[in-house]
Amino acid sequence: MLTLPHTTLACLLRCGLAALLLAIPVVPQAQVMTDDAELLRLRAKGEDAIAGDDPDGAAMIMGRAALLSAQMAKKREGISGLVSRRMESLFRSQEHTYRAMSLFRRAGNQLPASSGVCSSLSLALASLRQAAEPIGDLPSPPPPARLREDVVQLAGRIETWKTVVDSMIAEYQCS
Repeated sequence: MLTLPHTTLACLLRCGLAALLLAIPVVPQAQVMTDDAELLRLRAKGEDAIAGDDPDGAAMIMGRAALLSAQMAKKREGISGLVSRRMESLFRSQEHTYRAMSLFRRAGNQLPASSGVCSSLSLALASLRQAAEPIGDLPSPPPPARLREDVVQLAGRIETWKTVVDSMIAEYQCS
């Protein structure tokens, strides 16, 4: 029978335990983000991209925001679902507008803008019309204050974005 010194046996046990622990997969603790928080993050990221003169990146991010809003609309009912659908349309409008900016730049900033640029802006207006459709009367009992604030903020953002799209149509000489 082989006898090992006490320190060698302890070292082998520690090494064996360490190897066993390394073999067990560790599941990282992921931070769970709510859909609303993710939507805010995407909006901020899109604004950063356009501020950084990256209309392609901004368009991609706003497309992701639109997809998330569509998923949220499917999960929600009532006025909350309607608000999510309107947000999806607003984000689609922003996506189309940023694509138009990118196309215009790739075409050498030549006026009048190409039919592709003008078509993208036309799609942006169509999406805005969908976003601006009336939500209707607030249900009884009235929704929570946060949701009422969302409706008011959404209406303001739609109006502001309509001004942006209209000015781009004029600037790019799309008729």
